[in-house]
Amino acid sequence: MRINRVKKLWREGKPAIGGFLSLPHAFAAEVMAHTGLDWLCIDMQHGCIDYSDAVNMLTAISTTAVTPIVRVPWNEPSVIMKALDAGAYGVIVPMVSNRAEAERAVAACRYPPTGMRSNGPNRAALYGGSDYQKRADGEMLCIAMIETAEGIEKMDEIISTPGLDAVYIGPTDLALSLGLPAVMDNDEPLHIATVNRILETCRRHNVVAAMHTSSAKFTQRYIDQGFKMVMLVADRIAMSNYVKAEIGRLTGWTPMVPTQAPERS
Repeated sequence: MRINRVKKLWREGKPAIGGFLSLPHAFAAEVMAHTGLDWLCIDMQHGCIDYSDAVNMLTAISTTAVTPIVRVPWNEPSVIMKALDAGAYGVIVPMVSNRAEAERAVAACRYPPTGMRSNGPNRAALYGGSDYQKRADGEMLCIAMIETAEGIEKMDEIISTPGLDAVYIGPTDLALSLGLPAVMDNDEPLHIATVNRILETCRRHNVVAAMHTSSAKFTQRYIDQGFKMVMLVADRIAMSNYVKAEIGRLTGWTPMVPTQAPERS
């Protein structure tokens, strides 16, 4: 079976650096997969992506050694199973708030008798290999997001859930749950303290801590702190920031304001 490169990096004590995909297009996914990142997450929660888009994007990513992950829109077992059957090598499950929700996510990622995943690996067997059903449980990533007020309160019971591979911090939802502005790269003392608590709880339970960022500065900060899975860049942000930076280098020309009302005669 094709190994999960992210898990291999973790076994070697190395961080896995990745990106998020919100543009519903296979070519955009393929381009991002050729940039040198370790993993890519197809964002079906907030991205403009449906299942048929995701299948094509997973196929495009498979032209490389990048590990394909899907952030599912909700902790719904049938959606998790379908993403894995399409060839995702892991899922990020949002808004996990307690042990029961974490257990439901884990069970959807594992075949019986360990879990409740239904057998039918569809495209996954083509991507993973002929022994997929036999070895998939050891390669699939189940990653829970801690980002709600209840999840913060119950982080220990979530993180100690058997079979959970990693806990992914959504910094803006975490900030909102703490009564703070929804800032991605966040320097608020309360936010920092909560992130540190999650990291230390992950260490105590031998679970990987993962973080979402929007800059190399913060990505490096979290790597240095001990996070083993960090998101460096999202496709739409990379495209927007690059074009804005290039526009900023021009002289003698005023860029159009995209939100202004069109002129009428």
